[in-house]
Order: sequence, then C-alpha cells, then structure tokens
Amino acid sequence: MKYILVTGGVISGIGKGIIASSVGTILKSCGLHVTAIKIDPYINIDAGTFSPYEHGEVFVLDDGGEVDLDLGNYERFLDIRLTKDNNLTTGKIYQSVINKERKGDYLGKTVQVVPHITDAIQEWVMKQARVPVDDDEVEPQVCVIELGGTVGDIESMPFVEAFRQFQFKVKRENFCNIHVSLIPQPSTTGEQKTKPTQNSVRELRGLGLSPDLIMCRCANALENAVKEKISMFCHVEPEQVICVHDVSSIYKVPLLLEDQGVVGYFSRRLDMHIEGRPRKMLAKWKEMSNRADRLLEQCSIALVGKYTKFSDSYASVIKALEHSALAISHKLDVKYVDSADLEPGMLQEDPVRYHEAWQKLCSADGILVPGGFGVRGTEGKMCAINWARKQKKPFLGVCLGMQLAVCEFARNILGWEDANSTEFDPESKHPVVIDMPEHNPGQMGGTMRLGKRRTIFKTTNSVLRKLYGDVEYVDERHRHRFEVNPELIGHFEEKGLHFVGQDVEGERMEVIELDDHPYFVGVQYHPEFTSRPIKPSPPYFGLLLASAGKLPGFLQKGCRLSPRDTYSDKSGNSSDSEISELKMPSLSQD
Repeated sequence: MKYILVTGGVISGIGKGIIASSVGTILKSCGLHVTAIKIDPYINIDAGTFSPYEHGEVFVLDDGGEVDLDLGNYERFLDIRLTKDNNLTTGKIYQSVINKERKGDYLGKTVQVVPHITDAIQEWVMKQARVPVDDDEVEPQVCVIELGGTVGDIESMPFVEAFRQFQFKVKRENFCNIHVSLIPQPSTTGEQKTKPTQNSVRELRGLGLSPDLIMCRCANALENAVKEKISMFCHVEPEQVICVHDVSSIYKVPLLLEDQGVVGYFSRRLDMHIEGRPRKMLAKWKEMSNRADRLLEQCSIALVGKYTKFSDSYASVIKALEHSALAISHKLDVKYVDSADLEPGMLQEDPVRYHEAWQKLCSADGILVPGGFGVRGTEGKMCAINWARKQKKPFLGVCLGMQLAVCEFARNILGWEDANSTEFDPESKHPVVIDMPEHNPGQMGGTMRLGKRRTIFKTTNSVLRKLYGDVEYVDERHRHRFEVNPELIGHFEEKGLHFVGQDVEGERMEVIELDDHPYFVGVQYHPEFTSRPIKPSPPYFGLLLASAGKLPGFLQKGCRLSPRDTYSDKSGNSSDSEISELKMPSLSQD
C-alpha cells in the first residue's frame, strides 16, 4: 500500500481537496486502484450538525455517513463509493480511544495523546486504506490522505505527529507528502512572493515531515525564477515544485499535474511500476475540459435557497447542474436567489432587493429549490414554486423543495390555506408534511433517514422513470427528518399531482410529477450526490433538458441525445455506448 499525504499551508481553503482528487485521478488513469481519506481536525463526530456556512454543504454517503464536501470531490473525480470511516475527525478518534479506556483495554496505563491517540490515528488510516471502494471490490493500492486545516494549527498537531511516526512505520518508499501552499501576488508590485511558502515548509519540517512535492497555488503560472527560489529555500529539486494556477475548469487540474511530470515522480519516489502515460481516463477528462471551453449556448437556472451567500453550501447541486449542462453542450449560468428576498414582507423592507430577486427568478430558464432546514425563507421558496407551476417554467424540487411543492399545491389548488409542514407549523390543520416515526426529537446528530434507499416507480409513463432509462427502481441517497403525509395523497392525485415514486413499503413518497407541465418534478432524495461528470444525475439532467427546450425531443428519441451533444467514444471509457449516445444509465446497477 502506498500512502500520499496532502497537507496545506498559509491559508485553509486553498484547494487541497481538488489537488488530492486530481492526484488520485491521474494515478487511477494509470490503472491503479485508488482510495481517499479526509481528516478534519474539528471535535465534531461528523459534519451532520454543521450549518452550510461553516464548511460548505454536508455530503451524504451510501452508508448514511454525513461528511465533509471533499469526499464528494473524491467520489466525483475517482468515480468511487466511500464510507463514513473515510472521513476521520478528532471527535471520532477521541471517542474510540475513550471507549477503549472505559472497557479497560489499556490495562491501567495513563492514556495520552502520544502514543495512544497517535496510534489510533495510524491504525484507523491503515485499516480504512484497505477497504475496497470500486465496483470490482479489489483492495486499493494507493491511499490519498488529505489533512484538513493548515500546518501549525493546534488542533491538527496530533495528526501531524501521527504521520511523522507513520512514515517510518510504513517505510520511505511507501509514503510521500505533498504540501499545498499559496504564492500570493500583491497587486501593488505584481510580483510572486515565496516567503509564506518558505515559512510554511519550515514549520512542516520542524514538525518532522519533509514535503516531497510542493504544489504552489497561484493566480498565474509560476515564473521559472520563483520556482528555483522555492527549490533552493525549501530543500527540494525544481521538478518537485509544481505550479497549480487558476484554471477555467477544475477538470483541467489533473491534466495540469500530469503535464508537469507528477506521474513519473510518483513512479520513481514510491517505486511504483506505472504503465507509461495515463491514457484512456485522462483522454476523457481532456475532452471534457476542452468541451467546457467551447460552449456557446447558455442555460440559466435560478437556485432559490437560503444559503446563497456561500456557493460551497450547494457544492454538489452546482456540480450536478454543471454535469448536466455539459452533457447538452450548454454553458451553465446559476442565478442565486435568496428565498427570503421573494417574500411579500421584503417589498416593504427593501423594495430594491425584492424586485432584483424576482427579476432574477423570472428571467431564468429553469428553477431549482434545493434541500434545507428551518423556517426562514420557506414562504419565499413557495412563491418561487407557485410561479414555476403557473408560468410552466421547468422546476426541480429536492428534499425540502419537494415538500414545499406539495405545501404550495395544497394551499393554492386544494384550497387548504394553512397547509404546511409540522417542522414549521406544528399546529397546522392540514399537516401535509409530517415528521417520520423513527425521528428522535431529543438528539440532533445522526437521527435522520440517511443513506442509500430504494425508490420504486409506480407508473410506466413517468418522465423521471424514462430519464433513468425506464428502470423499475433506483437507489439514491437520502437526508431528511420529515416526509409527505401518506394519508393525504389521494387529494393530490385527484388534482393532477402524482406520487410516481415511493419507497419499498409504499409508505414514503419519493417522487412527484405534475400533469400538463413541461417539467415539474420533486424528489425526496438528493440525486446530486451520485452525479458524475460523464453520468449526469437524471433529475438534474431533465431540468436542464427542459430549460433548454430539448426534453420532448430527447424523450421522443428514446432518451438519446443528438451526436452533436455527445462525448466521442475515442476516450476509451469503460462503457463507450453510455457516453457516445449519453443514454441515461440505471443508477440501480451502479
């Protein structure tokens, strides 16, 4: 097993996740099996109780793990399926050590950070690195480990110390360290500055880790003189200084690394016998990034949510939209609309914001209402849903978005004026959305319906069923505490709102579709978590097709795109037909 540790310096949020994913991608394209582990030094057990403004969205895995959004990057880039133990936090480590101590496993010893916590970290990494993450169930050969935060933080010290010991335990030829650092370029001089990187590397060395590759994040390509300066002061060869400048698409990052000889370096440094240049898989990435640059037609989607000030709050949603837009050769324009700005109260409070929000919503080609929690902004989301329904604008509601679509329909079509979710109005006489029996109101963390669940299509003429490739069921990831009230669905069906997808028992409503509308779909699950660059998520794909006016033609052709809109099969991907015709795959067979 080869271990590649990715650390970061100078600032957090520098792009370690994308770089770790890209390193994994180029190694996987060389025919190796790659897995990934993300270490977060915070004391929370998992990311489940975070506000999206803290660390961005909470990503959900097949096994119900609520984890950092970087695991979403690993899954999308490497096309793998991870588990909750691939996200390691200080809280998890301390919890496991304290549980052992309570059981008497340490035989009366004093339990300390060194060696007990550091040993627990090393054991966790070695055990998790061997868990298969590909469909073929083969044990991985390379494990990319990303250490969150910045070198020098108090909270990440035990992890740095653990890896200092780890490099000797697994031997030098099986461990290497990539240090990602910032090269600022102040506008006053326009000169690229290396001092922050020098200090960061010095600090890392002082803690006992020597970087093998220094990846420099910068706005523009590194000048040769700057590269040589970093090489001299940081005790590495010039070829070990890699420039990762800003690019138009993150799909270009693996190509950027490959062009600078990263594969050859790993081959020598980790004694890996890698077959030549990374071939097939990177050809696919190259084609994808070139295609993203050539797009001319545009498609705009209004994203109506309450965390719109921070784009990472909806990272997977944006990626799912990008994958779908790329598949139909359109440039994506996301208009962020704060749902609270659409509410009538805003007209009195701040008329300019109110009219700007409505202008964005009305000018968009399609409307998306993603998941969320809490009452703030829900009335605004229902205003947007009402507009989409009446104006026949393509609409997709995800999780809370679907629940609010049901509430809006109940209020305006069924005439139940106080219809609401018991999450927002426990006293409502028409509780169309209720909390689930297994929900434990006393505890917040890990009490939702989480992870991969099966949804069965109840009809054969459902638009979403056709988009999924006319399958009988799909397996998708969930994260919710509330559900549509199954006792009231008869009233909705009579008026044309159909619950076309339900869970295995037929008790949970999973998919809604509206009659006489180009595309009005709601899903209780989160399809964005399983979207891939070459395999866009069908609900999002349907939204983009409908917004671009291509959905009727697509369904008529048996869910195939015209040749102009497809990836060529010369990229040699595992299933050429899937790409060359972009026939939507069945997610149930993933």
